[in-house]
Amino acid sequence: MKPEKRRKPQRIQIFKEIGPRSFAVTAACSFLLLLAVWSVLSYSEAVSRTFLPTPHQVLFELFRLLGTGEYWHHIGISVFRVSAGFLLACIIGIPLGIFAGTFKYGEALIEPPMEFIRYMPAVAFIPLIMLWAGIGEWAKILLIFIGCFFQLVLMVADNTRRVSLDLIQASFTLGASRWAAIETVLIPAIKPQLMNTLRLILGWAWTYLVVAELVAVNSGLGYAIMKAQRFLNTDEIFVGIIVIGLLGLISDRIFAFLNRRWFPWA
Repeated sequence: MKPEKRRKPQRIQIFKEIGPRSFAVTAACSFLLLLAVWSVLSYSEAVSRTFLPTPHQVLFELFRLLGTGEYWHHIGISVFRVSAGFLLACIIGIPLGIFAGTFKYGEALIEPPMEFIRYMPAVAFIPLIMLWAGIGEWAKILLIFIGCFFQLVLMVADNTRRVSLDLIQASFTLGASRWAAIETVLIPAIKPQLMNTLRLILGWAWTYLVVAELVAVNSGLGYAIMKAQRFLNTDEIFVGIIVIGLLGLISDRIFAFLNRRWFPWA
């Protein structure tokens, strides 16, 4: 009988963990690939530099703008708007989500309208927001809030329903009241997954920033991008997009760090 051939171990396997070094190298390669494609298209002038500036043009413009106090003002006001809209969504949406995920009456009361409204584009609310809140800062904050709130409620409710019923029953067996079970068992159990949910929602908040800053503004990164578009300053448009991406990435990494630090078992 012929000996069976040994199968070579596959380097890429489904759900197989890779080391942090391999992960970092692969992630860096993905960015380098994007940079290479961008460089080829721009330096070869396959796409006109009016519409696709070269990487070094964007880099020089980035350092030039970051050297001005005006651009740091744009960054600061945009961070404030995103933070305020996100925090407002969390303050109202997290308790509602926990209520909807804990009690069936809460689910019946809250989730159907949330499911209905979440399919409405936040941009469609701009005329109403301007009527309700005027054209000041509240208008921008409310638009970001609307973009985050309804999704947040539904995702927190889903996180709450994933908690094992055995944990709740065990707390009742030990004499806990309904509120004590929610406070000492349910809420601590959802915290790790809640942090991941908040990371996703914060990412959405950043995506709504440019839309929010279309509403009668004279400051913010979205305003700077739209102003550059009027004068075909595409290198400045790229800088604005990159800065928003970097701010979003930094906030995401902060949440990821806090999640590992506070909930290492998860």
